[in-house]
Amino acid sequence: MASLTLVNLVKRFNTGLLAVNNINVEVQDGEFVCFLGPSGCGKSTALRMISGFETPTSGDILIDGRSVIDIPANRRPTAMVFQKYTLWPHMTVYDNIAFGLRLRHLPKREIDRKVREALELVGLSEYGGRYPAQLSGGEQQRIALTRAIVLEPKILLLDEPFSNLDALLRVRLREELRKIQRQVHITAIFVTHDQEEALSLADRIAVMSKGQVQQLDKPGAIYASPQTLFVADFIGVMNLLPATVEGDTLNIGGRSLPAPAGLHSTKATVAIRPEDLALMPSLTQDQPGTWLGNISQLMDLGHYRKAIVDVAGTGSVKVYLSKSIEIAEGDAVALYPMRYLVYPDDQPSSGVLEVRQQLREGVLAFH
Repeated sequence: MASLTLVNLVKRFNTGLLAVNNINVEVQDGEFVCFLGPSGCGKSTALRMISGFETPTSGDILIDGRSVIDIPANRRPTAMVFQKYTLWPHMTVYDNIAFGLRLRHLPKREIDRKVREALELVGLSEYGGRYPAQLSGGEQQRIALTRAIVLEPKILLLDEPFSNLDALLRVRLREELRKIQRQVHITAIFVTHDQEEALSLADRIAVMSKGQVQQLDKPGAIYASPQTLFVADFIGVMNLLPATVEGDTLNIGGRSLPAPAGLHSTKATVAIRPEDLALMPSLTQDQPGTWLGNISQLMDLGHYRKAIVDVAGTGSVKVYLSKSIEIAEGDAVALYPMRYLVYPDDQPSSGVLEVRQQLREGVLAFH
């Protein structure tokens, strides 16, 4: 295992593109960290600088506290697994895995032991004599992973390795990857644009946008308490509603919510997860903080349903519902935000503020 530290890391290409903009990240021994973000956010460029395939414009990269900036890629204690499998088609699985070990001039007996142990680790013990063309996509990716692990790197780097696979196979392989990473006790950096992949794999996630790390935190914290509007909008599903601040009240298109303590801005954005909205039968009498609306769409998503509720003055609001609820499109309903986040517009330094509310006694919540 090894620690990894990125210090004020910058990469500006000759075209003038600022791909990575002064990022600072610390990864602990044996930690699994995902770099997550949309295409072009700089996550793969950061990974390539760690591996030595790209040279930083400025900043430093430390492995176990020592700079590796001046060490070429083939001498760094890292190994890369790419999106494409890059297996030698004319070599057997055994020879593909043994290739890097032979370059290190290890004894034949040691190479044989390491290759067989590595194949057993990924559950492909009987595949050593096959050629890549005889393997499925998932099997090829497991061999590519094995070829990297057999070199016993201090840090394993993975650049969207499952993006070419179908959804079910991706789920299975990421579960296998996490199990293997823990078995061999290796530090891993995983690049992906798939948030479900990151949330299910990582010890911590670095959410990136425009070359910067917006938030570095545990998956649960990233989802529950996104620190910027970008993270709130990018991770999961979120209702983002513009609001004006009127004393101790948030005005959202004529609908009101209590403003959080410590909010000093005149404008803000209210963020509400669909699962944090209680949905109730339409009320004959107004209740504070309750919004009346009508269900315009109802979608069955397997073990739950998603409702789109049109609220006058506020627009369409997404709500997640239990399948046991008897409700139909066109029904009049009332929404009650049980938890919401508030992002000040003109004082971003004050950060995100949280508000939790309890349902009023005697009001039946569907959610």
